[in-house]
Amino acid sequence: MPTRLPSLTALRAFEAAARHLSFTAAADELAVTPAALSFQIKGLEEALGSPLFVRRARAMELTPAGRALAPDAARAFEALRMGWLAAQRVHDTRRLTVTAGPAFTTKWLAPSLARFNQAHPEIELRFVATLARLDFVRDGVDLAVRFGLGRDEDGFSRHFYDEHVLPVMRPEIVARVVKPEALLHETLIRDESLDFLAVPPTWERWLSEAGVAVTGAPPGPSFTQADHALDAAQEGAGITLARMSVARHALRSGSLVAPFPLVLSLSAHYRFVCPAGEEVRPAVRAFMDFFAAEGAGDAPLLDGRTVRFIG
Repeated sequence: MPTRLPSLTALRAFEAAARHLSFTAAADELAVTPAALSFQIKGLEEALGSPLFVRRARAMELTPAGRALAPDAARAFEALRMGWLAAQRVHDTRRLTVTAGPAFTTKWLAPSLARFNQAHPEIELRFVATLARLDFVRDGVDLAVRFGLGRDEDGFSRHFYDEHVLPVMRPEIVARVVKPEALLHETLIRDESLDFLAVPPTWERWLSEAGVAVTGAPPGPSFTQADHALDAAQEGAGITLARMSVARHALRSGSLVAPFPLVLSLSAHYRFVCPAGEEVRPAVRAFMDFFAAEGAGDAPLLDGRTVRFIG
C-alpha cells in the first residue's frame, strides 16, 4: 500500500469539510469556491481509492474511511497552526501577552502600568484576565501570573510574591475599632477567593488568632472575587479581610488602612510561569524583573506587624 502523503491542500480541504460537514461552509472558510474544494476532495478520494463522504440530498456524512482520517487530520492541522503561532512569537519582540487572575490584573497590574510603560516603552502589553489556566501556544500567551501552591509542570516557574491577609477599612472607621473585639460590632465583608485552600484565612480564623472568641460566622456580605470585596470596603460597606496583593495600592495611598498588627501568612503564593526557555526573552525578563521589584517594595507594609503562618 502506498504511504506517500497526498497534497496538503487536498487534506486541508477534507479537514474543513469534515469539520463542517458542508462543502459550502468549508469553501467559505478556506476562501475558495465550492467547485474548487470539491475538486480537491475528489482527487483525494481517487488517491485513496475510496470515497470520504456520502453525499445526500440535505446532508453529508463521512464514510468509514472519512471517519478514520478526520481526527488525525484535525490534530495535524491544529499542530501546524500552533507551530506557526509559536514561530511568529519568536520574532515578535515588542508585544507581550500576559494572563493573570481578574483581581490581580485590576488591583496590581493595571495601577502599575504607567510606571512599567515609562521604564519599557518598547514593550506593548496585552492582558488576559482569567482564572482559567491557558495554554501558552494555543491561546497565544507569553507569560502567566499564577497564584496557588506552585505545582507548575508546563515550563519555567519563578516565585515572586508571598500572600498575606489582614483586616482593612476606611480611615474614618478606625476610631471605633480600637481593639479586635470591636470588629464583632461591624459589618465584616467576606472574601471567598481563598476558600480553595486547605486552611482558608477566614474572619473566624483571624479573630481566633487575635484572641477573640467567636461563636458562629460574623455577619456580612460575601464575594467570590477579592477585588469586589475590597471595592465594597473602599465604598464604606464594611471591613474586609483583604489579600495584601489586592489591597497594596489602597494601603499605600491611604484610602484604606490596616490598624491591627496581626497578619496571616499563606503557603499559596504568586509566581511567573512561561514555556521553558522563554524566560530569557528580553520582554519576558523585563516584565518579571519589574513586577518582582514591585512586590519586594511591599516589605514596609509588614514592618512592625505580627505575621502568623496558617498554612
